[in-house]
Amino acid sequence: QVQFVESGGGKVQPGGSLRLSCAAFGIIFTIYDMAWFRQVPGKARELVALISRGGSTMYIDSVKGRFTISRDNAENTVYLQMNNLAPEDTAVYYCKPNGAYDNYWGQGTQVTVSS
Repeated sequence: QVQFVESGGGKVQPGGSLRLSCAAFGIIFTIYDMAWFRQVPGKARELVALISRGGSTMYIDSVKGRFTISRDNAENTVYLQMNNLAPEDTAVYYCKPNGAYDNYWGQGTQVTVSS
């Protein structure tokens, strides 16, 4: 059964850090580029960071230098280390293979950055 389970969110003050985890089930993890997305109410979901099968990474401009995506192929898990968080990073964060399994979004994990 295909499933993506995100965890690690929470509420932090501006400048704080969080590490998100996403466990993937039911897929051949190593053949996919994996991505983190985020969504705020009333706005479209946006891709935040991507890590290729080979480990190459890509980030949107607003998180470059603050977020780091990584993957553990042995554990079928992708991570997002988020440092120097800002209020505009507040969103529900999701992960899944980029360009695949579009009907299998997980529950996401809420990140709230507020003083």
